[in-house]
Amino acid sequence: MKSFVDEQMFECGHGTSSEDVHEIIRKDQQRLQLRSLLLQGGLSAPVAVVDAAYFDGLRERVCDVGKKVGKAGGR
Repeated sequence: MKSFVDEQMFECGHGTSSEDVHEIIRKDQQRLQLRSLLLQGGLSAPVAVVDAAYFDGLRERVCDVGKKVGKAGGR
């Protein structure tokens, strides 16, 4: 089976099978971590109303940070 996997990796232009397995495991760990965070968030008590005003404020904060980063990068 290992020789088959190695052959497929070579034909598709991938690295070693070991590197790909590590990448798959890393992505799965990240997926599980994200799932855990989402479940924790879903179980937590609401702290603020999320309405149009909330998103307007969020957009404004993001734009302000973007402007600051743009100025710093243009030196």
